[in-house]
Amino acid sequence: MTRTSLTREEVLAAAGSLVRQHGPAALTMRGLAAELGTAVTSIYWHVGNRESLLDALVERTVEELGEIRPRGRTPAARVVSVARTLRRELRARPHLIAMVHERGLTERMFLPAQEALVHEMHAAGLRGARAAQAVRAIQFQVVGYVLVERNRERAPVQRPAEEELWHAAAAEQDPSLARALAAPVDQDRLFAESVRALVAGLLAGGGT
Repeated sequence: MTRTSLTREEVLAAAGSLVRQHGPAALTMRGLAAELGTAVTSIYWHVGNRESLLDALVERTVEELGEIRPRGRTPAARVVSVARTLRRELRARPHLIAMVHERGLTERMFLPAQEALVHEMHAAGLRGARAAQAVRAIQFQVVGYVLVERNRERAPVQRPAEEELWHAAAAEQDPSLARALAAPVDQDRLFAESVRALVAGLLAGGGT
């Protein structure tokens, strides 16, 4: 049964879901219409052609990244919360983020998160170039970490693997270090600990 009642938001949500799961190449007007159980003409009526639909998805992604809200009782805790939320949002929509980048809107997409970080830097007593450096350090930490995670996920099976490479001799006779480096990486914990350490260093003596 073909749906006759459909909203633009429903079309964008379904299109975004398809792109998130399978990439932009998987998004066709016919495929989207089939996903929604409606006629192709209905899709065109709501969003125009495919390029217009992609542009709308990019704008929607930019708006979603702008909804990051700091949480916590201290500036340091709120900065960490922004970093963790930004990482989660970037990882949740890699194909959409790539589309934003291709359309030259990356800086605009990151601006709301940067503005939230600026507010927390001021709350911590940082001003001027030092505050700007801290904001960029946090952003680069998040983006760099996400890129490393993505590369690890897409990498072929490693031979030899880490557990085969690390032994006491390779770790300067530190067996516990060798075991730790040979163990699987807890990416969430590593990110949280590294960003907390970075923020603590950046905000140290903020008022001086």
